[in-house]
Amino acid sequence: MPSVSETYIENRQRVQPTHTNNYASAHGGNVVKWMDEIGAMSAMRAAGETCVTAKINDLDFKRPVPQGDTCVIESYVYAVGRTSLRTRIRAYRESPRTGERELTTESYFVFVAVGADGEPTPVPDLEVAGERCRELRDEALAAEPDEDR
Repeated sequence: MPSVSETYIENRQRVQPTHTNNYASAHGGNVVKWMDEIGAMSAMRAAGETCVTAKINDLDFKRPVPQGDTCVIESYVYAVGRTSLRTRIRAYRESPRTGERELTTESYFVFVAVGADGEPTPVPDLEVAGERCRELRDEALAAEPDEDR
């Protein structure tokens, strides 16, 4: 049985000119793509199966990620259903020179585990053992959109 903390993944993407919009900041579509990819990796760690995106909730772009900065994506699974996995995903802008970090985007994605036949397949329960697991799960549940509760 996987634990919440075992599904935690953090990845970085340097924002290059090809990733930007007319305002020299990361194009929102690129940020969503990076979030979706890292979120799917977290879901697959929990499910032990391929996972596909089923739903994206309340995707809020709070600040831009300027060209030359690093976009840091953090993701983890905090709850599971029979075949679904609820994942909290946040993006930050990070200065590559100072490490200064600021939240730019956050959302909750729901992934569905699929078997080799492409059909939904059951996922294991999620273990919430230890302080870090409880902290991650409780933070996600407290900020989760009402429609997912």
